[in-house]
Amino acid sequence: MKKKSKLPIIVVIIVIIVVIAAIGGDSSNKSKKELASEESSKGNVTEATYNKDKGASSKISIEEQLLVDKNGIKITATEYTNDSIWGEGIKLLIENNTDTTYTVGCDALIVNDYMITDLFASEIAPGKKANETMYLSSSALKAAGIDTVGKVEVYFHALDFSDITKPLFKNEFCEVKTSAFDNMDTTPNDAGIELYNNNGVKIVGKAVDEDSFWGTAILLYIENNSGINVGINVDEMSINGYMMNPLFSTTCYNGKKAINDITVFSSDLKDNNIEKIEEVELKFHIYDADSYQTITDSAPIKFASQ
Repeated sequence: MKKKSKLPIIVVIIVIIVVIAAIGGDSSNKSKKELASEESSKGNVTEATYNKDKGASSKISIEEQLLVDKNGIKITATEYTNDSIWGEGIKLLIENNTDTTYTVGCDALIVNDYMITDLFASEIAPGKKANETMYLSSSALKAAGIDTVGKVEVYFHALDFSDITKPLFKNEFCEVKTSAFDNMDTTPNDAGIELYNNNGVKIVGKAVDEDSFWGTAILLYIENNSGINVGINVDEMSINGYMMNPLFSTTCYNGKKAINDITVFSSDLKDNNIEKIEEVELKFHIYDADSYQTITDSAPIKFASQ
């Protein structure tokens, strides 16, 4: 019998993610120590290359299309945009034909089969409309090696915050193909050290970023072909033999990929007099993202920073 998993999402994680996004947590110019002896050049998109490709991305277009028409809420994709400050995104027309104020947001946002962090939310009063833009995180696109957006998949929800236990709808799926769909690059950005590969879930350690916002980050590539949506946490993590309190929780839908990092707080390193990461040991806690039932707890995994 499967044992019940710990709830993976806590308020402090949401707050930290929002703070990072507000500050503009693009760590593309930060120094990195590669875990792998060889990193695919395709997986390392430089800032200059990305900015150059954004010029090409500005030519991407979509056809206006109805994405959601359910229970009085209509969401229409009207245009693909590339803002000089906020980056690429899809303009949406949201209509609320109910008698209740609803907040429309995303349960998941997936670009070119990669899970992308989103902070989209729009509050719509009864009988009103709103023009909004659902932006695609430039740092997340870059980490995944995406320079041309060909496909965007969205799972929408509509919530009444007076009773969030009864959403008007959730996980309402839609797909938007851009004018670049036929030329979309789907090559996995999986160069690095394979840490785990079992039950259809593959996890690769890609790099150590010693100058991330909160301290140090270990970048991971995740691929899920398990047949179900999975969540992944990290347990019993140590660095150089000293226990850490890492920040890591991610969800990867079936058939999709993700680039995410394990954050190690600088205070933890300082308290243990760690100036250089030489050895990392951890366990992965993998669970069903819908039921929260445990799939597996891995054996201890040890790897060195090279």
